[in-house]
Amino acid sequence: VQWVLHNWDDDNCVKILKKCREAVLPSYGRNEKSGKVILIDMVVGYNQTKGGGDFSQVQLCSDLLMMCLLNGKERTETELNNLLMAAGFSGYKIVRAIGPRSIIEAYP
Repeated sequence: VQWVLHNWDDDNCVKILKKCREAVLPSYGRNEKSGKVILIDMVVGYNQTKGGGDFSQVQLCSDLLMMCLLNGKERTETELNNLLMAAGFSGYKIVRAIGPRSIIEAYP
């Protein structure tokens, strides 16, 4: 899921994430491992470059844009955590990416 969650309000994000979680759970009765959901999105306040670049202004401007044009927003790690937990995920990991984006691995 790339740059989808920031387009939606919290309630719709939880619905989207619940469907994603269902899709990666193993089928009943099989001995398969669960998958994971990969999200590519901004995490406000999280610096993503290895060189230590600060993208906080880009993240905040994008947040304003999402609020003006859509019913969405860029989220902090705490807000992202709340969405993932409300959708039934057991945990997540944020991986640094290029520019203002992060890769979030969410585990069912």
